[in-house]
Amino acid sequence: MSNVRQLRDKQPENEKITINLGFVDLGRIDLLVQEGFYSNRSDLIRTAIRNQLERHTGVVSQSLERHTMELGLRDYSAADLEALHAAGEMLHVKVVGLARIGADVTPELALRTIGSITVLGALQASTEIKKALADRIK
Repeated sequence: MSNVRQLRDKQPENEKITINLGFVDLGRIDLLVQEGFYSNRSDLIRTAIRNQLERHTGVVSQSLERHTMELGLRDYSAADLEALHAAGEMLHVKVVGLARIGADVTPELALRTIGSITVLGALQASTEIKKALADRIK
């Protein structure tokens, strides 16, 4: 047992969602899967969502510019936050995608440097960080 090491938890690359569909829509999806248009229900749903997102690319881009939000993955480490603190600046996290606050960030450092967090997607941070910043997470 002494040779066993705990590996760092692997962060998921996507987020699971649940949707409710009517029986007729579900049957139509199953028919398309059965006919070979899609490999499974999830494949059809992902494709439909991507098509809708592509259709609205312009609106999303304008909204990102208007809200000055970052798109994609954004990591915040203790070094990043310490540099902001040294410069006397406060961070306002605005991300569309995934925002991650590093395991090296303490709740105290987060409270000193993060003014607000707005994430459309997912926020990955320790339970302690989320608890400390609860009133700043929108």
